[in-house]
Amino acid sequence: MSSHKISPYLKEQFLREFSPSERFYFLKKAKEAVFIDGYVPGEDLYQYCYFLTQKKRLETMSDPGANGMVRYLAVEGRKDIDEALKIYKVRLEKNKRFVSYEECENFIRYLEGPS
Repeated sequence: MSSHKISPYLKEQFLREFSPSERFYFLKKAKEAVFIDGYVPGEDLYQYCYFLTQKKRLETMSDPGANGMVRYLAVEGRKDIDEALKIYKVRLEKNKRFVSYEECENFIRYLEGPS
């Protein structure tokens, strides 16, 4: 599997689970992670951006006036997401390198392209 490829399941997950605005956010975060942080496109980057997008979704849905159980579930969900982000960030940091513009764009095009 080349570095820009991810499993077909993850590509389907991206297209199925995220709204257009969430896809835009995901892809923006992927580009930032590649060009600013030097993270290599691949499944670890996908998972990292997936959890960043889930975190953003949870923040958007949070209602400060919600009852105790809803707030508890939101806090626990955020803790789980933050833990997953830490795991993937460590994995990405281990493999940092210069990534060409073309390699990043191939990763982005693969996600955006038809199934």
